[in-house]
Amino acid sequence: MLLQGRSAVVYGGGGHVGGAMARAFARHGATVHLAGRTLATVRAVAEEITTAGGTAFADAVDALDEHAVDEHMDRVIERCGRLDVSVNVISDQDVQGVAMAQMTAADYLRPIVTAVTSKFLTARAAARVMVPRRSGLILYFGGTFDWSVARRFSVGGMGVTFDAVESMRKQLACELGPSGVRVVTLRTGGLPETIPAGFEGRDELVGWLTGQTLTGRTATLAEVGELAAFVASDHAGMMTGAELDMSAGTSIR
Repeated sequence: MLLQGRSAVVYGGGGHVGGAMARAFARHGATVHLAGRTLATVRAVAEEITTAGGTAFADAVDALDEHAVDEHMDRVIERCGRLDVSVNVISDQDVQGVAMAQMTAADYLRPIVTAVTSKFLTARAAARVMVPRRSGLILYFGGTFDWSVARRFSVGGMGVTFDAVESMRKQLACELGPSGVRVVTLRTGGLPETIPAGFEGRDELVGWLTGQTLTGRTATLAEVGELAAFVASDHAGMMTGAELDMSAGTSIR
């Protein structure tokens, strides 16, 4: 197993992407700590993992609360004595479909502040326990924003949010690299499985996402999970400061 004996925290582990990563980490032998604001959601994924033979814990954690994040990290270390992977995929509470000039400042700034704050707090908590061990992976999800999307519809603060997090990833990679801690981003071109069935215009959006690829299909959640597990393994030990593109060619310029 790629991650046998290792420990991974997934903030937002009750969601589509977080759940996919958590399941993959567990399948490859890691103990998974799922954290989210709604305990029932992360508990459901944890129970699914344990039923399948894996090891998982569920905790209610507000990733925007500095003390809650630090206290939860203490709990993780008490359970396993180590942390090898930290992933933050919590929702950024974005407002889209409204022209930028018509938005309120609060709506535009909300996803930027939410993402930067939560990812800073969780990355800091992880770094503080990884650096003394001189190993570990802080994994982000999203990547550099494709601004061609903004020509089709109003994206609110989403583009700035993505790019701000990528700047954080680069800074962390530079600062933590000498201590053996890696920082990597996974980037897709969109995941149709995450779009609600009742979403108006879903078929059109899925068709557009697929049409941008070179392969005629987008990445699946299962593939996101497997790539995350690979990046967390020793096979990717020399990979840091990087954005891994699994967009099936949509980012070619």
